[in-house]
Amino acid sequence: MEWVSALDKSQNENLLWSQYADRLCGEYRENNRIAPENYERIDVKRGLRNADGTGVVAGLTQICNVHGYVIDEGEKAPIDGELTYRGISIGDLIDGCTRENRFGFEETIYLLLFGCLPTPEELHIFTQIIAQYRELPDDFVEDMIIKAPSPNVMNKLARSVLALYSYDDNPEDNSLENVLRQCVQLIARLPNIMVAAYQVKRRSYDHKSMYFHIPKESQSIAESILYTLRSDKHFTDEEAKLLDLCLILHAEHGGGNNSTFTTRVLTSSGTDTYSAIAAGIGSLKGPRHGGANLKVMEMLEYIKEGVENWEDEEEVREFLRRILQRKEGDGSGLIYGIGHAVYTKSDPRAIILKRNAKRLVEGGPFEKEFHLLQLVEKLAPSVFAEVRGSNKPLCANVDLYSGMVYKTLGIPQDLFTPLFAVSRMPGWCAHRLEEMTTTSRIMRPAYKSIAAAQKYVPLGDRK
Repeated sequence: MEWVSALDKSQNENLLWSQYADRLCGEYRENNRIAPENYERIDVKRGLRNADGTGVVAGLTQICNVHGYVIDEGEKAPIDGELTYRGISIGDLIDGCTRENRFGFEETIYLLLFGCLPTPEELHIFTQIIAQYRELPDDFVEDMIIKAPSPNVMNKLARSVLALYSYDDNPEDNSLENVLRQCVQLIARLPNIMVAAYQVKRRSYDHKSMYFHIPKESQSIAESILYTLRSDKHFTDEEAKLLDLCLILHAEHGGGNNSTFTTRVLTSSGTDTYSAIAAGIGSLKGPRHGGANLKVMEMLEYIKEGVENWEDEEEVREFLRRILQRKEGDGSGLIYGIGHAVYTKSDPRAIILKRNAKRLVEGGPFEKEFHLLQLVEKLAPSVFAEVRGSNKPLCANVDLYSGMVYKTLGIPQDLFTPLFAVSRMPGWCAHRLEEMTTTSRIMRPAYKSIAAAQKYVPLGDRK
């Protein structure tokens, strides 16, 4: 009876809202419009962007550099994109691990957190620490994940990170030693939380079997993800190394990206590690940020259905034209996977992923889809220029090919963005530590009020 009463109450609440929703939304729209010309008149940096699209400089960092253009006589000049972790080119970092045929994500974590490459002994010890921290607290999966399933794994990641606060004997201590310990634990535990949340989602919302495998300490993070995710626990070394490459590529992207900036904003307030990291996860979930790789695969399905001949450039061009005109796709007017806030001529991550995806799909069931994505990359800039009348240089970003790589690895779409979160955790943690140790001010940008003055009217006199 109590359950029925609660259900009736929820239905009544929704009924009342549905009766007044249009009126309340109309009230909001009437009183909350800001004319676009006001932003230009007051020179507001919308999105913390300058007029030329460059980001407003909000701080200094030694962790990462994202370089996609140069300023030549006051004008942005496109260049091939460059990405460096602690001054080391992402290409060199990956090439080094590839030449030695070893996993590199753990080494990348060390580099981002501490600022230098580890010696063999340091890497061995650090990898052992991560492996030992993988195990979640007693009853955590049962109490925090199984009993409260979520249809979206990203929301469950954020909730679980916040919940870990309650399992920490010293959650509020923001000393370097304690926060470092918290960061390494979160990096180690998030993959297990992700897989567990997905398994529970499968059972609760997809009505499929779920299975939990105990991770092995001897495995790398990439191996552990595939081992615990797959029902038969089987994977090849090539698959694990490719996933490891994806983790490295997504591990960090400067202090200005939305989720990292969010983490630094919360850190500047003096809050605890779990609150700051959970906020970063919430930011990454957005389709304009970490959710973009999922939107690329969704867009690909629209193209596959709407284009009869996937190799006909003119037919694909026309469909892309209609996407920009909001006549096809999800109605957003966006070609996902194309364009970037910093990169102009090329995104180095996209180049590396594309090369590996091509090798992976050749002769396989996804080869035609891959070639269709290549055609999108080729045609999108000229279609954008035609429809929008813009000569802004556009290139494929990392999201255009990351979803395809995950698909070939058999990773479900529910985990595309959560995998991004697992990858980016070291970057968030590095920036939290840097914000704590090098900055002593709470972030407090200004918003100029343009509200007109009005007098208070007593309740009985309002109409």
